[in-house]
Amino acid sequence: MTDLAYLPATEALRLFRSRELSPVELMTAVIERAEAVEPRVNALSERTFEEALLQAKQAERAYRDGSPRPLEGLPVAAKDEQPIAGRLATDGSLAYATHVAGVTHPVIERVLAAGGIVHARTTTPEFCCAAFTHSRLWGVTRNPWNLDYSPGGSSGGSGAALASGTATLATGSDIGGSIRLPAANTGTVGYKPPYGRVPAMPPFNLDHYCHDGPMARTIADCALLQNTIVGPHPGDVVSLRPAVRIPDQLGDVTGLRIAYAPNLGDWEIEPGIAANTRAVADALTAAGAIVEEVEVGLRRADVMRAAFIHFGTIFGPMVANVAAEHGDRLTRYALAFAAESRAAAEWDGFLAGLEMEAAIYAVIGALLDRYDALICPTTGAPALRAGEDYIDTKLTVNGVELDHYMDYSLTTVFNIASRCPVLNVPSGRAADGVPTGVQIVGRSYDDATVFQIGAAIERVRPWAFRPESL
Repeated sequence: MTDLAYLPATEALRLFRSRELSPVELMTAVIERAEAVEPRVNALSERTFEEALLQAKQAERAYRDGSPRPLEGLPVAAKDEQPIAGRLATDGSLAYATHVAGVTHPVIERVLAAGGIVHARTTTPEFCCAAFTHSRLWGVTRNPWNLDYSPGGSSGGSGAALASGTATLATGSDIGGSIRLPAANTGTVGYKPPYGRVPAMPPFNLDHYCHDGPMARTIADCALLQNTIVGPHPGDVVSLRPAVRIPDQLGDVTGLRIAYAPNLGDWEIEPGIAANTRAVADALTAAGAIVEEVEVGLRRADVMRAAFIHFGTIFGPMVANVAAEHGDRLTRYALAFAAESRAAAEWDGFLAGLEMEAAIYAVIGALLDRYDALICPTTGAPALRAGEDYIDTKLTVNGVELDHYMDYSLTTVFNIASRCPVLNVPSGRAADGVPTGVQIVGRSYDDATVFQIGAAIERVRPWAFRPESL
């Protein structure tokens, strides 16, 4: 049997049902793994292990009585940004260090209702406004594959927990790549559902850049969690009905026409990532898909400009409001984000931003009208350095110094094209041992196809779950 801490969720459920494995045994293995690796990784912001073991015993009885729920007994790590009533809701900030949530996020409600056990919550950057994970409240979260690197952000704690074996499933959220970047950096699977597919909380449920979604180590596990959290919710007016679920049988891509974009335009792409992306394209050809290389032709400066205008109208002002009262408690990167996004919005205005977004989607929409899906790199370079905020230091990719460190990411395009489902799957490893990823981008609201493609890649080109050195 696979090391229990890395046992896929779907396999654990099968063994629970057959009574070959107890939820208590799995939870114990995950807790022991956390106690062993957390001092080095620091992915868990809160641990409720004693309570989780009691819930695992209850889950054991549910299997004995023949009444298990879809996630019964599985250890699920919840991104700390998603509140749980009666528990701290800090947003990773010293300004909110004692704040207690009065409500529970719809995603967490559904995990708990399905029998999942939230045994831990996972770290984020302050206010989830960065593509790395460290804060003054929780310290530095490190990448289990190479502790000198960050697991990405903002769902970095969730990615690191999965990669280090301290969770079986994890939740994430994504406003500019915050699920896909950590998934790419940690060798895990992360799904940005199309806007409205998974319910969120006001006011950010009304922001079309914002998505809550699942993270896992396998395609089937990611689909399992997605199918648990999907569907309309009375608290979210944009949540879509009916619930659309990922099919059980996945992996047949015979005859699918897939566009392979080595680059979305003028992003800097390091040779190792380019090679790994090419290998994924070749794997899809081997799986029976019709894969054609394409030029997309977007400009990263336009994407970044449109994104920061958008951030400056909603997300940035939220951070700025906290900074106005608690500025001395905030991180430098949070203050910089608020200032940069506000400046972009004031300079260009919201209408100009919408016009730019429309032009960007026009390119993606035309491409996806000719192909069933698109694959492209998730980032142009491997993971960022742990603890670095890239304010005084510039990020260099492929020998080119970037204007802003987020220029290394190819994810924000698909927050602009927010109705497109996007699945990150591992594409290989970089020279420093850090994993890399590819994005599988589907037509608007075509969730099933990206999972079909992800499952085909996993079958033809499987990835490792466990870092050898941790």
